[in-house]
Amino acid sequence: MSLLRVEALSKKFGGVNAVEDLSFDIPPGVVYSIIGPNGAGKTTLLNLLTGIYQPSAGRIVFGGHDLTGRAPYEYANHGIARTFQNLQVFFNMSALENVMVGRYMQERCGLAAALLRTPRLARAEHACREEAAELMRYVGLHNYLSAAADAMPYGALKRLEIARALATRPKLMLLDEPAAGLNPTEALELDDLIGSLTGRGVTVVLVEHNMRLVMGVSDHILVLDYGRKLAEGPAATVRNDPKVIEAYLGSGVAAAAEMHR
Repeated sequence: MSLLRVEALSKKFGGVNAVEDLSFDIPPGVVYSIIGPNGAGKTTLLNLLTGIYQPSAGRIVFGGHDLTGRAPYEYANHGIARTFQNLQVFFNMSALENVMVGRYMQERCGLAAALLRTPRLARAEHACREEAAELMRYVGLHNYLSAAADAMPYGALKRLEIARALATRPKLMLLDEPAAGLNPTEALELDDLIGSLTGRGVTVVLVEHNMRLVMGVSDHILVLDYGRKLAEGPAATVRNDPKVIEAYLGSGVAAAAEMHR
């Protein structure tokens, strides 16, 4: 059974094929990683899978619904959430408020309730705050429940984005280089966090350059090269593919050793 199906997907920018004739299926309950050298089309693909970019050709089917050409909020409404390579945090809010923003799609109180400050609104706000706090604890941010976002260290902010994405109650979460800028200890802790997401019923698509993290957490790996599929399969198969080592890390013994770390 497929949760996400991509069929002959392409994206052109002028004469450049950023993604070209790409097809793959992602079943529910897995960590599916997308790797490739810089410029391979990884972030472009994530932007297509969240409606930020419109495809030049192809289809995106999620949970049986054809989302091709839909707006980003429609992807989110169907249960797709993401984080970004560059931090997208509301620095004028508290950490808790940042996570609460992710709950907005789940709220059912209308304008009248907000203007009149009804008991129903108060109960909804309390539940939202409690869920946001639980998610912060889950991602390891229990020490930042009362913190301002602009006072948090970089590694904590990366986790904050994951907590906010979880607040949307997604079926599929796209993580764009979550380990970028983290020290080895933080990256190892992130490995455990990503691995636990499937236990919450969340399927994960991971774009990442940290090969130790990718090989340790992935059930399945797709390798892109110049927007096209170079290889696809279980981590053990991909890591031993000579084409992958050549394209992603360069040829030679050192490259092979890095892929196997």
